[in-house]
This record gives sequence, C-alpha cells and structure tokens, in this order.
Amino acid sequence: MAATPGLAEAAGRAVAPVRPGPTTWELLTRPDRRRRAVDRAMRVVVTGAFAVAMVPLVSLVWIVVARGAERLSPYFLAVSMRGVHGGMDAGGIHHAIVGTLLVTGAAALVAVPVGVLAAVHLVEYGRGPLARAVTFFVDVMTGIPSIVAGLFAYALFALLLGPGVRMGAVGAVALAVLMIPVVVRSTEEMLRLVPHELREAALALGVPHWRMVVKVVLRTAAGGIVTGVMLAVARVVGETAPLLVTVGVVDSINRDLFEGRMMTLPVFIFRQYSQGLVPCRPDQLDCVPTVNLDRAWAAALVLVVLVLLLNLLARLVARRFAPAAGR
Repeated sequence: MAATPGLAEAAGRAVAPVRPGPTTWELLTRPDRRRRAVDRAMRVVVTGAFAVAMVPLVSLVWIVVARGAERLSPYFLAVSMRGVHGGMDAGGIHHAIVGTLLVTGAAALVAVPVGVLAAVHLVEYGRGPLARAVTFFVDVMTGIPSIVAGLFAYALFALLLGPGVRMGAVGAVALAVLMIPVVVRSTEEMLRLVPHELREAALALGVPHWRMVVKVVLRTAAGGIVTGVMLAVARVVGETAPLLVTVGVVDSINRDLFEGRMMTLPVFIFRQYSQGLVPCRPDQLDCVPTVNLDRAWAAALVLVVLVLLLNLLARLVARRFAPAAGR
C-alpha cells in the first residue's frame, strides 16, 4: 500500500523536542519582577520611617550633649546654688542630685512593694470583684496626668499637716502614685509568663500556695520584675510638675525628707531656664548673661545620662536573669 504524500512529508521532518515547564518548587521560589519591586519599595518605606523616627531623638541627644558639656564639670556636680545670685559664674547641681536620688528612692520604696503585691493578687488570687476593681483603678491611674498626682499628694499632706507644707516625702508620695500602675502592669505580665507546670509541680509536692508564689513564681519572674521597676523609676525621675507642687525650690542641700523643701533635677532645670538671660551691666566683668541657660543645659545632660544608666541597668538585669537556652 502506497503512503500518502502527507504522511511521507511528516515522516521526513525531524520531531521538535518538547521543553519541560517550570516545576512547582521553581514557581514557588522564583521571585517575579512585581514582587521584587514591591519588596524594594517596602524596604525603602520602612527605612525612611526609621530614619524619620530617629531624627528627633538624635537631634535631641546631640543638642543636649553639645550645650550641656560646655558647663558640665566636677565642680558643677559637687557644689550647690547656695549664695549664688545674678550672673555669677558659680553654682552647681549637687543639691538637686541629692534631692532627686532621695525622693525617687523613697518613691520606689513605697511603689515597689505595693505594685508587686497587687500584681501577685491579680495573677494568683484575683477571681472576684476586688480583682476587677483593682484592674480598673490601675488602668485609670496609668493615664492620669502627673500634675494630678502632685495635687493629690499635696492635698493629702495638707489635711494631715496643714496647708502650705512642702517636703521630700510629699514628692515621694506623688511619684509613687505614678509608679504604682507601671509596676503593677509590668509585674503582672512577668508573672503570667511563668509556666503553669511549675506551679502545678510545686503544689503537687504539697507546698502551700503562698510558699509556691514566693519560692517559685517570684523567683522565676525576678528578672522581669526588676526590669519593670527600673523602667518605672526611669519614667518618674524626670517628672517636673508634681515635684514643683509638692517639694518646692531651695538652693541648699537638704537630706531630710520630712523637713523643709528639696531641690530636684527636673525642677532645677525648669527654674534655671525660666529665669532666662541675666541683665549684666557693662562694668560687671564677672557677670555671665547666659549662665542660667548654661546650668539648665548641663543639668539636662546629667538627667539624660541618669535615665540612660537606668535603662542600661534594666537591660543588664533582664539579660542576667534571662532563662538559658535549652532549659
């Protein structure tokens, strides 16, 4: 049987090889142009947002360091403002540093036990209306303005000791009111991160509940609790309004929290900056017109360094108590 012309022509031509298509893995891993363009655009947006967010912080630190370093010296840290007036090129912040440490330390002594115990109650025992009430008031206290805390402390001591009283203890109470909700919230979060298996294991061994809380829960969450306390102290150490109302202003050193006014770093900065330039006469050779502003910038630098040290200490404590990998 003779082959048809069409079949003969088809048989004479070479069969073209079939190119295999992309595999499923290649389709999933091969980036197309659109996805790469979107990825580059998002990287640019995120990097730009980070740069914009860093501009105020970097400029603030740069200005404070540049302006404050000119005045900062061991003499400035070791003397007070007693006997300094006008445009005298003298005086320092020793009394303000002492007052800040005393008032903030006293506030921490009040706020830390109250905040930690309140958090323990909310996590370990709080199941009724009292726990809901404590949670509600903690949320309310978190958002109150600092001046309200200062007015509360001032009014409380005015009822007890009479109107017009200003001393370090009043300022410590005002700062403690601001610290308590921060300590409660941070401690509560750390306690909730403790695995329930540890609690159940301790209770299964017959350990009382209170002892399990002290020996197991609080020890496990100690690093996070200390970190939260440090951050709470760093939050209130720069408060000005409540201390201006409760502690007042003084130019000499006062180490007694229950007698007389005290100076703190935020109030010192506010007072020096509010006094502005000093009007100096041409014949006053020892008068510096910008001495008040120079002192304010130097004190601001010390305050920034203090807050920075507290934050670094909080990070070191968190790293020290962090659970080791593999445990």
